[in-house]
Amino acid sequence: MRATTDLILARCSLHAAAEDPDYRQTLPCGRHTMLANERAAHGGADAGPMPFEYLLSALGSCTSITLRMYAERKGWRLGTVNLSLVLHRSAEGDRIDRRIAVSASLSAGQTTRLAEICEKTPVTLTLKSGIGIRTAVEAGQQ
Repeated sequence: MRATTDLILARCSLHAAAEDPDYRQTLPCGRHTMLANERAAHGGADAGPMPFEYLLSALGSCTSITLRMYAERKGWRLGTVNLSLVLHRSAEGDRIDRRIAVSASLSAGQTTRLAEICEKTPVTLTLKSGIGIRTAVEAGQQ
């Protein structure tokens, strides 16, 4: 039987120093460093996007990039791509509403195809899969 290996798609770490105020989080990801925080109403200082906003940003940027890649392969001009994403929580469960607007004029067939492509973006598929999360907690580590 062949052994399977995991393909690492992304890697991020987080450093929350004891002296970091108001739930401020530093997020080094590759060569980039981002900042996350909570709104003042939740005890933060609003120094950066909230974690759920990063989740929406990941979905939105993946959607936009995937649509551009697809359109380029087809020779379609999309013009400006604008996305609006809203995360809802209700008794029925969580839901993301994603609205995409492109500035170019497209046929009904093209817009239908782009909507189909949106459902197949890598982040969309990951979120819809109900991704598993494994957690390990260690104490006394630096």
